[in-house]
Amino acid sequence: MTKQAFYPIGTPGQKWTDTDRQAWRASTQIKRLYSEEVLPKIEALKTRFNVEQYGALSYDAERFPLYCIKSNNWDANKPTVLISGGVHGYETSGVQGALLFADQHLENYSQHFNIAIAPCVSPWGYETINRWNPLAIDPNRSFYANSTAEESAALMSLAAELGDVLVHFDLHETTDTDETEFRPALAARDGIDYEEDIIPDGFYTVGDSENPQLEFQAAVINSVAKVTHIAPADSNGQIIGSDVVQEGVIMYPMTKLGLCGSVTTCQFHTTTEVYPDSPKVTDEECNRAQVAAIIGGLEYVIAHR
Repeated sequence: MTKQAFYPIGTPGQKWTDTDRQAWRASTQIKRLYSEEVLPKIEALKTRFNVEQYGALSYDAERFPLYCIKSNNWDANKPTVLISGGVHGYETSGVQGALLFADQHLENYSQHFNIAIAPCVSPWGYETINRWNPLAIDPNRSFYANSTAEESAALMSLAAELGDVLVHFDLHETTDTDETEFRPALAARDGIDYEEDIIPDGFYTVGDSENPQLEFQAAVINSVAKVTHIAPADSNGQIIGSDVVQEGVIMYPMTKLGLCGSVTTCQFHTTTEVYPDSPKVTDEECNRAQVAAIIGGLEYVIAHR
């Protein structure tokens, strides 16, 4: 349903000015600390894996260094896997799930793959529990040449350094605040009407419509189903306005939309979507669902190479 949603910043029907964007940034608050919830876990992995800094956000370079955790014994004869989390900083299990996989499974799967994990692409967003960066830009719509989002540009540089990537997992969440905050803010920022949608209760994946890899997506879904429930289609056979092509799977054109799924030219990609606000799950189950998604995808690739 289309409606003129109230948002406290900007003029209805008009795109935000620089003053509006500054007002939006001033309205954000630090709600948790990257230095307490993320960096110590990365630091703890340094004794076991190759941890490299691949950038820093200019908003506060000392406060927001960007790290990549790499498997040991990088081997040109092994295929390469990229795992990205926290492209949207507010999506907690994307960050914590990536770190959990690194801690519990990276060593095992490094027998088969070179693996690079960027667990928190948007640390400012993580601290403010926000989808956008401080300039009111969505990093997950900013994966294109000469990107205006530092977060996206840094990950693109990292991906380029990795060379050929076979598999990419981009770990996300769909939350209730997508409808209560972030989509109304988007409509206000762009001066358009807000179109109300329904948040799906459960896990689903987003594949690339230009490279669906449905068997791979099914392997991810089947693995996650052992941990948490899969989101059903709505009465229109859709999830968040997109047709469900098989259980728990929808498709987006990754490159056209500037999504993180286009950061490599990999053969296998999936964007995971966990629903942390469901009464049926805990935070720990959400983290484990992200891990299960990675494992399901990797096991499929191992079996089919």
